[in-house]
Amino acid sequence: MIYIPKGTKDVLPQDSYKWQYVEGMAREVSALFNIKEIRTPVFEHTELFQRGVGDTTDIVTKEMYTFKDKGDRSITLKPEGTAGAARSFIENGMANGVLPTKMYYIIPAFRYERPQAGRLREFHQFGVEVYGAAAPQTDAETILTADTLLKKLGLQVQLYINSIGCKTCRAAYNKALKEFFAPHLDKLCGDCKTRFEKNPLRLLDCKEASCKEINQAAPKILEYLCEDCHAHFEEVKACLDLAGVDYVIDPRIVRGLDYYTRTVFEFVSTSIGAQGTVCAGGRYDGLIEELGGKPTPAVGFAAGIERLLIVMEQTGVEIPEPATPTVYIAGMDKDCRKKAFELAAQLRKNGVIAEIDHMDRSVKAQFKYADKIGAKYVAVIGGNELAEGKANVKCMATGESEPVAFADMCMYFQK
Repeated sequence: MIYIPKGTKDVLPQDSYKWQYVEGMAREVSALFNIKEIRTPVFEHTELFQRGVGDTTDIVTKEMYTFKDKGDRSITLKPEGTAGAARSFIENGMANGVLPTKMYYIIPAFRYERPQAGRLREFHQFGVEVYGAAAPQTDAETILTADTLLKKLGLQVQLYINSIGCKTCRAAYNKALKEFFAPHLDKLCGDCKTRFEKNPLRLLDCKEASCKEINQAAPKILEYLCEDCHAHFEEVKACLDLAGVDYVIDPRIVRGLDYYTRTVFEFVSTSIGAQGTVCAGGRYDGLIEELGGKPTPAVGFAAGIERLLIVMEQTGVEIPEPATPTVYIAGMDKDCRKKAFELAAQLRKNGVIAEIDHMDRSVKAQFKYADKIGAKYVAVIGGNELAEGKANVKCMATGESEPVAFADMCMYFQK
């Protein structure tokens, strides 16, 4: 027996409609905001994530699935979607096209983490990327896109926003952080001691209890914003107010990836028993340049589909079940089953969901099966019905039956 790898999960046929519902809603919301789909490879050159995600992040240092291919090239299964989308934007010359470029993706992603509820080693993301627009209203519209999706999915969430500034004001803030954390260096975890030298901002993102306790008294980034970043953040808030999106300013949000600048945000579930971030993102104006492209402003977000489904289940959100067969055609013998096959083919061509017997069941067993799969009608074909060119059609809800000519069945069930 070969079992599924640790940290992965099968989505069974009886559950896949839930995924299709979330993915369909994501596509629907993307269409509302004129966002088009991009599809990038499942694996990329490792350097893309080292440069794009950041070589001090936990993703790059601990969690990536990296291997050498047969050409001795270092390849990585993508741990997130932004770096691949950015690489594609540069490589395909999209900067020379119509801007802004607004894209979304629905992808599998891979991180070697400790598996737990809502956190798998293979997981799936819906993400949005907007390239070429520096305006604060673009930040607000991107946040509004996420807000629209989450509300359409029936989730109760709280939006938290912050600004982590640009290179100019970040330098002053990093200096202040190092001055603050220096006396506490011996109390920080091993990862944070490394971050202290390479990227002090990441100290605020640590999940270790001892580090989090020290973080509480750390300087706040909003006090160090330059004039431009302050004005940008104020305009983002003003646009959110115009759109009627409620938010809470949280100066502790820094995001875990190195490419973020200025606006960062998280949507957190507020439902009892379903606490946790369900969607997060922000602005990353330096990413395209970091990956070898021309300086290009960018903003986006990602939401974990597994996490969304868990919160929806915990909070009692009802997902519409898929359509069941309109008719099950039961044949009594070999010739009748052939006719059932022919009729089912005709019905399907005309948009009617039809099912037939594949197991040589008795008519009684076929009725039981039809009931299990939720068929609304059962059309029975026996020797007499075959000779007369009619099926005896029974409504499963009322128990009423009536003869329907084979030639009229499409019209009958289309009604």
